[in-house]
Amino acid sequence: MAVQRKIFGTDGVRGVANEYPMTAEVALRLGRAIAHISRRGNHRHRIVIGKDTRISGYMLEFAISSGVCSLGVDVTLMGPVPTPAIAFLTRTMRADAGIMISASHNPFQDNGIKFFGADGFKLADEIEAELEDLLESGKIDAIRPTALDIGKTRKMEDSRGRYVQFVKSTFDAKLRLDGLKLVIDCANGAAYRVAPQIFEELGADVIAVGVSPDGKNINAGCGAVHPEGLAALVKEHGAHAGLALDGDADRLIVVDEKGQIVDGDAVMAICGRDLILKDKLPGNTVVSTVMSNVGLERALAEVGGKVVRTQVGDRYVVEAMRANGYGFGGEQSGHLVFLEHSSTGDGCIAGLMVLEVMVRSGRALSELAKVFERVPQHLINIQVTQKPPLDSLAKSSEVIKKVEAALGDQGRVLVRYSGTENKARVMVEGNDPVKTKTYAEEIAAAIKAEIGA
Repeated sequence: MAVQRKIFGTDGVRGVANEYPMTAEVALRLGRAIAHISRRGNHRHRIVIGKDTRISGYMLEFAISSGVCSLGVDVTLMGPVPTPAIAFLTRTMRADAGIMISASHNPFQDNGIKFFGADGFKLADEIEAELEDLLESGKIDAIRPTALDIGKTRKMEDSRGRYVQFVKSTFDAKLRLDGLKLVIDCANGAAYRVAPQIFEELGADVIAVGVSPDGKNINAGCGAVHPEGLAALVKEHGAHAGLALDGDADRLIVVDEKGQIVDGDAVMAICGRDLILKDKLPGNTVVSTVMSNVGLERALAEVGGKVVRTQVGDRYVVEAMRANGYGFGGEQSGHLVFLEHSSTGDGCIAGLMVLEVMVRSGRALSELAKVFERVPQHLINIQVTQKPPLDSLAKSSEVIKKVEAALGDQGRVLVRYSGTENKARVMVEGNDPVKTKTYAEEIAAAIKAEIGA
């Protein structure tokens, strides 16, 4: 049975900055809670904290740092760095936990808090439930170290440099990106400094956009959320590829040399097939979520591979990989995890892995993407005012069953709530694109009538 959590979604805590639960008060208490559960062993404890470029990051950074220090745990501030950098730095610095302040692809007025354990992996649901209990129960309110036992804060000046060197080390040392022209869209987010540097130092001719954050332009008409601008720039500059990151750079959207957006499942097919053919994919298995298109399964099956599916959320993809010894997985949305290199999704590493296949094969990205043939799939997001169990919605359940019966074994229906927004997501997959769209609209209309905003 899934652990019930109140403020944690599929990727930490998220909401409008300065509204519950994304307030300074909650952040301070979360800082105290994570510090408490991280105090293991007889050493001076330390938690690393990073953030993206949102203006509210200052407020939350200082609040959560104060909470950590009030429990007698030191803080190392990393400044604006990608989420995967925090995972990496937590692990390599032997820190007791890591915290990333970011709402990822959300607009600037939102913010979020993600937690990593000492091993660089996101916390399990059970640990997040424990944090919530400490947040509300008052169990640790009386823990008040004084004098020299209070934690202290320092800023780490070379956090970005360490991460850049690490990411570059994941690229095949025998290869270079010389001769490749790339457009890199950093979404005015956490990777605005590190991403261009990574690809330039490996030899690429980089045209960098989305590298002028002002606190409010993160994800605004740019980055992985809005790759259409990147697609136009790739064509304009005659680039070989375009790479778009989201606000915290744990997600990647790829554009080919023709200015066409490459489906996230196609990217997984390219990388998965390459790993299989090199005999470097454990179990010849790619782990993905229920949102991935059946075309991914067909592309991998051609080379003896298969797909194992999980619930939505890159953390669940990683959990399945770790539990079963798999090495590569991801989400259709662009979270790609190469467990040999990183404990979480990393847009920069994912970009390098795609480019490595291009360089080694000598083939254009549009040619590589042909291994994936998308089965018609239609996705609709519905703004909702509440999130009751879906099976309690009588009319919606009736429509869903009718559609499933009509599709039979030639398609599938997936209806779920977003873990980070007040939305219900309807996905219908089938061989007929017209019918697929109609079915999705029927289900969406029923849900909107029952609980829509």
